[in-house]
Amino acid sequence: MAEEGLLANANALIEQLQEKIKNLELQLDSQSSEKTESQAKSRTEGARLTKSAGKEISEDEGRIGGPFEKNPNPEFINNRIEVFERLYKKKQDEIASKEKEPIKVTLPDGNVIEGKAWETSPMDVAVGISKGLANSVYVAKVRYTRRLGEKQQITSGMDELDEVEELGFDKGELWDLTRPLEGDCLLELLKFDEPEAKMVFWHSSAHVLGECLECTFGSHLTVGPPVDPGFYYDAYMGDNGIEAADLKTLEAKAKKIVKEKQEFQRLVLTKEEALEMFKDNPYKVSIIKNKVKDGSLTSCYRNGPLIDLCLGPHIPNTGKIKAMELKQATTAYWLGSDKNDSLQRVQGISFPDKKLMSEHKKMVKLAEENDHRKKGLEQDLFFFHPLSPGCGFWTPHGARIFNTLLAYIRAEYVKRGYSEVVTPNIFNSDLWKTSGHWEHYRDDMFTFTDGEEEGQTFALKPMNCPGHCLIFGNRVRSYRDLPMRLADFGVLHRNEASGALTGLTRVRRFQQDDAHIFCRQDQVKSEVLGALNFMKSVYDTFGMTFKLERSTRPKKACGLVDDEGNPDPEGIALWDQAEAALADALDEFIGKGNWRDNPGDGAFYGPKIDIKVFDALRRKHQCATVQLDFQLPIRFKLRYTAKAKDGEGDNFERPVIIHRAMLGSIERFTAILTEHYGGKWPFWISPRQAMIVPVAAAFNAYGESLRERLHLLGFAVALDDSSKTLNKKLLLARKEQYNFVLIVGETEEQNNSVNIRTRKNTRVGEVSVEDLIERFNKYRDEKLADDIVDPDQDDSDAKAAFKAKQEAKKAELKAKQKAAAEEKRKKREEERRARELQKEEAQN
Repeated sequence: MAEEGLLANANALIEQLQEKIKNLELQLDSQSSEKTESQAKSRTEGARLTKSAGKEISEDEGRIGGPFEKNPNPEFINNRIEVFERLYKKKQDEIASKEKEPIKVTLPDGNVIEGKAWETSPMDVAVGISKGLANSVYVAKVRYTRRLGEKQQITSGMDELDEVEELGFDKGELWDLTRPLEGDCLLELLKFDEPEAKMVFWHSSAHVLGECLECTFGSHLTVGPPVDPGFYYDAYMGDNGIEAADLKTLEAKAKKIVKEKQEFQRLVLTKEEALEMFKDNPYKVSIIKNKVKDGSLTSCYRNGPLIDLCLGPHIPNTGKIKAMELKQATTAYWLGSDKNDSLQRVQGISFPDKKLMSEHKKMVKLAEENDHRKKGLEQDLFFFHPLSPGCGFWTPHGARIFNTLLAYIRAEYVKRGYSEVVTPNIFNSDLWKTSGHWEHYRDDMFTFTDGEEEGQTFALKPMNCPGHCLIFGNRVRSYRDLPMRLADFGVLHRNEASGALTGLTRVRRFQQDDAHIFCRQDQVKSEVLGALNFMKSVYDTFGMTFKLERSTRPKKACGLVDDEGNPDPEGIALWDQAEAALADALDEFIGKGNWRDNPGDGAFYGPKIDIKVFDALRRKHQCATVQLDFQLPIRFKLRYTAKAKDGEGDNFERPVIIHRAMLGSIERFTAILTEHYGGKWPFWISPRQAMIVPVAAAFNAYGESLRERLHLLGFAVALDDSSKTLNKKLLLARKEQYNFVLIVGETEEQNNSVNIRTRKNTRVGEVSVEDLIERFNKYRDEKLADDIVDPDQDDSDAKAAFKAKQEAKKAELKAKQKAAAEEKRKKREEERRARELQKEEAQN
């Protein structure tokens, strides 16, 4: 095969690069398949400022706020405006003097709009198409094909839109709608439903909040990023706090700012100009000094009296914000350390439509009601104890869900050719040094020293891939052995910060449906396609939707340059081939145009497919992942005997590793499912499938014999033989979310049957026990919805039949009521006539 030949030719170079690759900055902690959540962020929320580009802000600058008194409309606002207006006029004069050369603006549909450089803006293009479009877009995305002049390299050292990149969005060049274009380009106009547009909208809303804080209290602003969903701003106010009444004051101020439709104006600054502009804010000065390099440029934005250090972009004006609420004020710390200045963090949410705000509130209420921590306690599924922080205790009901998920994935493994392995929980630190985790992941591992072996350090494993590499390398492998799909449900431990522990979504002890596929280069596409089909089957089962993104090579991708720093054609070809294989697999799986690219967002060891899953509340989760890895096979010197070529002896090639997970952490996925279903578990995974309710104590023995029979068949069935009334028993079973209530009495005992009611209190009627078992088996094995009374019907037919049955019952009841009313009327009429006859007889 041509692909095998290419890989063989690359082997020698890969061997030469091995030592160099070991010295690359390892980014293995970005492997989503080895994480319950994104752990690329620092363990402190101040990492944006302490670890981002530029030198770190030292501990000496941790307490710089100084004395503070509340002072509405402080003088520094006017001083800052004077500097801005002087510099802004100069900048506008420079733009006006530029040659307005004709440019071509290409839209996504292929249409080309004629314009002029330094004059035509994305908003001009939108207005030219329709006013409706212009009113519904919030930011542009620009990709230049011919740029007039050099692109300015600008940094603020505090890019509030870092969130956009961290969430995997294709940032491209996000561009203010009112900012003139600078050459021929591809132009996208983004509406609010686009992730980037939401982040820009919430970023602009944070600036409105910043204006409120400065003008109302004279606060010193620090950082104000967007989050998903919403925004916040951290501000220094000395020992002053923000109370509930203050939030109302700030909200009233925000409404005025929105009504004023303040325009967002962009200004590029030198480092010296920025220091002059923000000289009254010690936090901005610290950021500029440390994060903006000497001789480089930064930028700021103005809306109304607020001028803030910021890369942008922003929405055209504050009038675009139609609904805005401030949710709460909490304490935060400068640079994320409690040793530094205490800040007031005000959090908010905003939308371009009041209906969206109303819908958001409904979703928030549902999320609060269905919070897995709350449901977990209510349904007695799991709990936590301070003697083992971050480690869940699964009760019998919760363990049923846990084990059912494992059994489901195990059954799928059998169908899909996976082999389950068991690996140790404890490894010598040498393993993690070989894999590269030790240098960058050690603080997140539980380590200890062997008392008998001096100097020997061990650690509880936080992921499975190094152990699987040892299995592959344990003996000689042949090309005939590949693909080798190794699955592992082993217990993992990660030393998460105590403040980050959150129910089941962030724990220290967990298991995941982790698997690694060792394959040949020519098998990559088919294996990726198999993983994607596996993923679709899983999420279809749980009623979840998903979106797919291909993340391509980053700037520091391994193998792109040789030892002398020159482009390496073979290494580049290997990356091209891998990325093309992912694209081909995605096209075949979901169709062209139904997935998107994330240029530069892949891991340095290989490209990947990011899978974003959406639950019933339309929230996004990162659970499943498919990643290619060229790096671990090199580190562990993995190889297999390749197919012999004519006239040649045995030769060896390196496998490619595909990291993949479907559910991810079982703990985290259980939390997601709890909230996705709202605690109303489908029958096949339910910890409470049926409650047997005798109508009287005389039938408890029959109920117990039925419970025992169903229990031995593997169903989660309970018996309520208490002295409660029948109605109370039924009400309690529905409250505890039993899928079915099986009522038994004299008739049922004689007929060896049960009388079924569903969780929705639908009366199914009497069913023989044999028929019940057959139905339960079908519900469980085929994972059918609860509300299907006859599992031989499909869901839509069953629902239609239920509806027709209910309508028939209503019509029957109405007819009976009508007949009864008519009978009553006739009786009254007869009584009236009888009285009249009696009266006539009396008169005669």
